[in-house]
Amino acid sequence: MKILVVEDDPTVGPYVKRGLEEHQNHVDLVDDGLEALRLASGGLYDLMVLDLRLPGMTGIEIVRTLRDRGVTTPILILTAQDAVDFKVQTLRAGADDYVTKPFAFEELLARVEAIGRRPKQVAPPVLQVGDLTLDTGMREVKRGGELLEITPKEYAVLEYLMRHAGRVMSRTLITEYAWDYHFDPGTNIVDVVINRLRKKVDSGHKTKLIHTVRGVGYVVKA
Repeated sequence: MKILVVEDDPTVGPYVKRGLEEHQNHVDLVDDGLEALRLASGGLYDLMVLDLRLPGMTGIEIVRTLRDRGVTTPILILTAQDAVDFKVQTLRAGADDYVTKPFAFEELLARVEAIGRRPKQVAPPVLQVGDLTLDTGMREVKRGGELLEITPKEYAVLEYLMRHAGRVMSRTLITEYAWDYHFDPGTNIVDVVINRLRKKVDSGHKTKLIHTVRGVGYVVKA
């Protein structure tokens, strides 16, 4: 499996990485919450082993943000937090399993292997709203069968809105998804990208798909 280990303890992180690699896994190790979110948002990993107390962004915030973005990568929490209510809160946020420190590596490995045996949830490769389609595999956007030329940021914003079609998404949520939290809260960059998307997606079409909800955010709906 391809595994992302997120752990800022200089002893635990390398220990887990080495142990998992010894069992024929490919493992990347990061020690910062924001970097972990950036890497995990791509959906390229089979599993994420995640500490909860991290610089930049907490583990539970990472879990909630990934699940809100539609990322279904299994997440195994590895933490010293052993209170039952905290475990329940984390699992309800979207984590798949929970191992407390100190831990036996054999138990961690067994849980990793158990997750690896689960049937893979396949995300729909093509998102569609009306006659607008977004192919997540080819990263192509078409309206009425006509290919649209859009930038990577425009694609990210449109994909987020289409994954939540019919729901109004705030500027903050859109920005956090497309810019990974690295942004100036006072900027109007979301509005700029939305305006560019409107020209490419809705221009020349009677039915408009990108809508503004004043004071709230944006929604894609037919």
